[in-house]
Amino acid sequence: MKYLAAILFILISLTAYSQEKKWTLMECMEYGIKHSPRRNKQEAQNSIYHQNYLEAIGQLLPSINANTSASFNFGRGLDSETNTYTNVNSFSNSYNLYSSLTLFDGLGNINRLKMQKMSKLMGKHQLEYTEDMIAFEVMEAFYNVLYNIERVKLAEQELAESTANLKQVQRMMELGVKGFPEVAEMTAQEAANTYNLTRQKNILTIGFILLKEKMNFPIDETFEIEDSDPLAIIARSEESAYTIFEQAKTYLPQALVAETTVEAQQLAYKAAKGGLFPSIAVEGGYSTNFSRYMDGSDYSSFDYQFKNKMGRYIGFSLRIPIFNGFSRTAEMRRGKAQVVIAQTQQEETLRVLYSEIEQAVADMNGQVDEYYQAKKQTEAMEVAQRVNERKFSEGLISAIELHTSANRLLQARAEELNSRLKFQLKHELVLYYKGEPFVVR
Repeated sequence: MKYLAAILFILISLTAYSQEKKWTLMECMEYGIKHSPRRNKQEAQNSIYHQNYLEAIGQLLPSINANTSASFNFGRGLDSETNTYTNVNSFSNSYNLYSSLTLFDGLGNINRLKMQKMSKLMGKHQLEYTEDMIAFEVMEAFYNVLYNIERVKLAEQELAESTANLKQVQRMMELGVKGFPEVAEMTAQEAANTYNLTRQKNILTIGFILLKEKMNFPIDETFEIEDSDPLAIIARSEESAYTIFEQAKTYLPQALVAETTVEAQQLAYKAAKGGLFPSIAVEGGYSTNFSRYMDGSDYSSFDYQFKNKMGRYIGFSLRIPIFNGFSRTAEMRRGKAQVVIAQTQQEETLRVLYSEIEQAVADMNGQVDEYYQAKKQTEAMEVAQRVNERKFSEGLISAIELHTSANRLLQARAEELNSRLKFQLKHELVLYYKGEPFVVR
């Protein structure tokens, strides 16, 4: 019974923990990266790059092969012992072990090895870029959920205030201070706020679904998120976008992918040009055989023939390409065109990167101004709302004016929240461009 009670206690504790656990932004990003199909796909591609690299290394090593063959000869044939023709049926069996090594091929194999090594490096940068993009998408969805959570809280607060105002007006009508029109207006306001709360909850549900999609989290499971600590200082960036860009293009994965792609294509072009040069190879090997007549005559044993017929050879070969249907020249021209394409893509990538950095810095600095203006607006609206509530209780303004004032306050609070969360998102993006990854690898 004690063991059963202990197991039940542990299960209850784990259940309570899973229900109380709140996911932080970092946990959501790490989960999204770990379970992303895009990351798994890129890792599989990197495995292919690694195998190509091993294959390129193998092209520089000697090749070793062995073969054997057996044949029956019926009728006229060549006697392997006397090298004369006979009419006796015979059996022969041969064995060969040989190796070859390319000494020179216009540096084609060496350049292919360098190209595959560069492709491995490119795959590493592609994986980093994929992880960064996954983390940023999760971050966007996370902040969107935070915003919608706060909108639900504001809607609940607004509904609570309208309900309290309705009760107050109903009481004042009973006392003869207010009439039915005010009660009707406050009832309509409460209904509108109830609808707004329902709408905001639905938007929050959709936001959670989007966050789960970005994280590849099970849709049927529920989880809660924890608000990240707001930044203590919300200030403009003093660095220019160009300064950040000059640094970023030396370490950001997307810039490095473009750079390594150009280098890999240049090496592929050099390897293709190597196909136009003569190639020199050395070959060597061992060979032996066994043979006998099938007429029942005596023959030397297999061991004797295998040992005494052993031969060795070594040789060199020179292969000069003269004409092969334009395949080598076409491959070289394709390689040259691929270099131009890669260089153009690199220029485009850097241009887009600079534009993104400039936009991120401008957005972050703009959100600073918007936040402080929204904060001032909220403070002014809160004062105005308290004054209007007092005026309404004294009969100096109508319910419509009070409702309008409450809506303006709600909008001001929402704008302040929106500008704060947008600043945090843009601030994290600018830090990323400065070299701080979203998730530490």
